[in-house]
Amino acid sequence: MLLRAAPAFSLLSLHGGDALPVASSFPSSSSYSNSSVLRFQPAKHRVGPVACVTKAANNSVLSGVIFEPFEELKRELDLVPTVPQVSLARQRYSDECEAAINGQINVEYNVSYVYHAMYAYFDRDNVALKGLAKFFKESSDEEREHAEKLMEYQNKRGGRVKLQSIVMPHSEFDHADKGDALHAMELALSLEKLTNEKLLGLHRVADRNHDPQMMDFIESEYLAEQVEAIKKISEYVAQLRRVGKGHGVWHFDQMLLHGEEVAA
Repeated sequence: MLLRAAPAFSLLSLHGGDALPVASSFPSSSSYSNSSVLRFQPAKHRVGPVACVTKAANNSVLSGVIFEPFEELKRELDLVPTVPQVSLARQRYSDECEAAINGQINVEYNVSYVYHAMYAYFDRDNVALKGLAKFFKESSDEEREHAEKLMEYQNKRGGRVKLQSIVMPHSEFDHADKGDALHAMELALSLEKLTNEKLLGLHRVADRNHDPQMMDFIESEYLAEQVEAIKKISEYVAQLRRVGKGHGVWHFDQMLLHGEEVAA
């Protein structure tokens, strides 16, 4: 009878002996009769089944075959941490990517804070531009959602969220030449462009660290939306420059308030 074993197998004597190296084959011999059978029997003090070859004539056990994990599998098992404080999900996630995500979270919160200050300004009784107040409040909520989405991603990759300080924004947005509406909208455009630059830098960090999953996350969740926001606010700036500081600003504000398309 011919028995072959892969390199990850070794022979074990069932009489208590040590494991023996496996030969690539057993030579055919008259002592190995055709009545020999292959059966499985659990090995003492070993994990997993043992394949035993027995000789029908005298029922003496020749050897057993026991499975040992491949070296590649052993290396993969080493990737699973045993310390409770270490993330189990983290894999190929560099420290630089983790720090960059935390930096972008701070950017999103800062932009949200500025937009919230704009909302408070235009909601005043002596300003009373409810459409602009509504627009900037929605913008603030959106930026905060972006920050929360980044926090969820950080946890998903096994990083640690570290919130940083937020800069106190201005509370006054009036401008002698431009007026408050145009001045605030131009500031919003600069903030969107700044955010886009930071996101592109975040994408480059992911590329530099060979992290295609993070690159895909940034592209699919942020970059396309950022381009749309820049285009929309650019149009608002152009329209406010055209209407000036008078009645046209009120009309523009009413269009924002009622959710209509703002047109010059």
